[in-house]
Amino acid sequence: MSQSIVDLSLRLYDALNRRDWDAFRELLEDEVEIESRLVVMEGPYHGHAGARRWWNDFLGAFPDYEVEVQELRDLGDVTLAFIRGWGHGVASATPIIDPFWHPVRWVDGKCVWWRNCVTEEEELQAIGALP
Repeated sequence: MSQSIVDLSLRLYDALNRRDWDAFRELLEDEVEIESRLVVMEGPYHGHAGARRWWNDFLGAFPDYEVEVQELRDLGDVTLAFIRGWGHGVASATPIIDPFWHPVRWVDGKCVWWRNCVTEEEELQAIGALP
């Protein structure tokens, strides 16, 4: 692979912040699995159609949401990130500050899976690094 997964991860977050769906989708494998915190309300997100549904659901609820990478680690085929997200709900002027852990699995330069986690321990368990 010509580009490191750290660079790919940074491109993924940048595309989200710029609201560039096409650049975001290009980084996703056709059968990507997304385990968002919205899954409880919206159901699973699978493939490009599911990723687009996640994109619309999430940014529809938080239209000015942005992420800032606080820490990013390369574990071979997985990146582990600590992210600080912030924005406002669509009907609220009250700001949200949303720190979360974000493991992302990469294969051949494409994201094949990601999960939003509340803690670093949950993130490590999600990738099988902890029992």
